[in-house]
Amino acid sequence: MATELKLDIGTLYAFLLVLARVSGAFIYVPLPGIKSGPEVARALLAVSLTFVLFPSWPTIDPRGVNIAILMGWILAEAGVGIAVGLAVAFLTEGFQMGAQIISLQAGYSFATTIDPNSGADSSVLLSIAQLSAGLLFFATGLDRQVLLIFAQSLTLHPPGHLVESPTMVHALIALGGMIFVMGLRLVLPLLGLLLMVEISLALLSRLNAQLHLITLSFPIKMLLSLVLLAWLVSIFPKVFMQSAGPVLQVVRGLLSS
Repeated sequence: MATELKLDIGTLYAFLLVLARVSGAFIYVPLPGIKSGPEVARALLAVSLTFVLFPSWPTIDPRGVNIAILMGWILAEAGVGIAVGLAVAFLTEGFQMGAQIISLQAGYSFATTIDPNSGADSSVLLSIAQLSAGLLFFATGLDRQVLLIFAQSLTLHPPGHLVESPTMVHALIALGGMIFVMGLRLVLPLLGLLLMVEISLALLSRLNAQLHLITLSFPIKMLLSLVLLAWLVSIFPKVFMQSAGPVLQVVRGLLSS
């Protein structure tokens, strides 16, 4: 008995719109190694997640939908996905900001390595911070929450319905300030320790000018920074989760407004 497979045009439109929203988020979502991986793997991951969300696909009436309207919807959905990925990426940028703040003071900026994500030269602490933030993204379950919000958004804010939300755009812009706040919170104890080391070495140099402390300052600061960072690692998940709260709130607003 022959069977015939029919693909509704409305279903095809829904697939393209959901794929545009999901693919846009992958541009900035902090998945370790996703940017350096092959393009085919990223495309397959986006298509797979789109099919996983099939029960929540919207119902699109193909009548009255031309190529101009469809392209407008696709661009709008891609913009929503990019905004969501950018909001989540602010968490990773906060870790990188903290690493940038202390790299020079701790003496680790003199040694560079290859960043596995971007392939560019970066300091050792910057690479460690980026990989740590990517691992915490999965270890704290933030990936599952983002996917759940995506699934709920297909019902609350179905693709193909353009809704402007200036409030959420301003909230996303204001969320960028979290990068500096989070980075400073992560490394503030270390900054205080390095400041005390600098003051102590300066006082010893004033007391005895014959002491060549410049040769000892870098090993001392690097060793103390490494010890304190090993202790501060235990609070990184807590700071990450506290910062993830406002991010998830903005993401929900972007996808449900």
